[in-house]
Amino acid sequence: MALVTGIGGLFFRARDPAALQAWYRTHLGVGADDMNWRQEAGSTVFAPFAADTDYFPSDRQWMINFRVSDLPELIAQLQSAGIEVITKPEWDMPEIGQFARIHDPEGNPIELWQPA
Repeated sequence: MALVTGIGGLFFRARDPAALQAWYRTHLGVGADDMNWRQEAGSTVFAPFAADTDYFPSDRQWMINFRVSDLPELIAQLQSAGIEVITKPEWDMPEIGQFARIHDPEGNPIELWQPA
């Protein structure tokens, strides 16, 4: 049986695509001038949530989760750039990893995950 081998792209609407692309590139290192991004191998969670979940804002249909190599360092970088970073003690799970949340300039939720 043929199966999907990975995510080939993530496409979403933006009020200002060029500015949002630049924000992701500048603050998270995602994307390049040609929009391609080579990522490190690792697991990817694919998990539809119930329509009434409170795991991410109810006015959003999706939330992207990025694996990161050094969450404390990235948090410091984001905060020094004036980006609000949300952390909660219950998001630190020794068996899974550490998590933080930010929002891009258009309000899209982004979860940052440093695997255990």
